[in-house]
Amino acid sequence: MVLPITTTMAGSATIINLWLAFRASQMRIAGKISIGDGGNPRMLARSRAHANFVEYAPFFLILLGLIEYARGPESWLWGVSALFMAARIAHPLGMERPAPNPLRGGGILVTWVVLLILAGYALYLPYAMPR
Repeated sequence: MVLPITTTMAGSATIINLWLAFRASQMRIAGKISIGDGGNPRMLARSRAHANFVEYAPFFLILLGLIEYARGPESWLWGVSALFMAARIAHPLGMERPAPNPLRGGGILVTWVVLLILAGYALYLPYAMPR
């Protein structure tokens, strides 16, 4: 069974992950930083933005896949998926700007809300379906 929403979002997440890795690598090369952040705040921001994505994307994809497999509402899943991906792009763009920054704060807030909604739906779904 093909899960078109989850498959599309997994591909999108992989592209975002590669973009974040590339940004961090560019900074490493430019700053001649092999390991760690080299005391460079921009390197730290880019490393943390990449790590932050890796911390949240797997939970999103697992929940999305399980809900889609259980026949969750497609239009709703496309909508929350678009929100999640937009938030995961906004967050790293805000990481290198002075705080408080609406891109960073909004990105993480939307990420948390989407994950909370998906988690709640995943907890509800098995008990709402007829056996």
